[in-house]
Amino acid sequence: MRQALLPCAMAALAFACAPAPPSAQGLNRNALDAAIGAAIGDPATCVLLADRASGQVVYRYGEAIECARALPACDRPGTMTVQGALTFATVAGGRFASCPSVPDGSRTVGWAAARAPNAKHDLVYSAVMEGQRALPGHEINARLGDAFAAAGV
Repeated sequence: MRQALLPCAMAALAFACAPAPPSAQGLNRNALDAAIGAAIGDPATCVLLADRASGQVVYRYGEAIECARALPACDRPGTMTVQGALTFATVAGGRFASCPSVPDGSRTVGWAAARAPNAKHDLVYSAVMEGQRALPGHEINARLGDAFAAAGV
């Protein structure tokens, strides 16, 4: 039994010690937090930045519980999470959608997923806002573009 656990432990240790992807190097997390907070910050907001090649998330804005929420997908049946929406970030033109998140329409959800516009890093992002004052997906995209530029991404 111990012999079977050794390779697993070694693999876990190697993964934990693996260097961040090249795109994650040099990200100023404090500047990102401040810029995203000023642009679209809200307790019900989540933004993920991921390495475009590997898909590995290199930055998260928002609480883990908010980022794990399954919300209406808006432009397709069912629900999705912000992690699941990362798959749309590499689609040409990105994905931007909005819709009511509750039947009475008192709350909405806005989705944005695209390539992060920059020259330094090869990143994609996925973002979601949900609530009474959630921004539409296209507005989230516009504001995040400015926030990423301000943070030097």
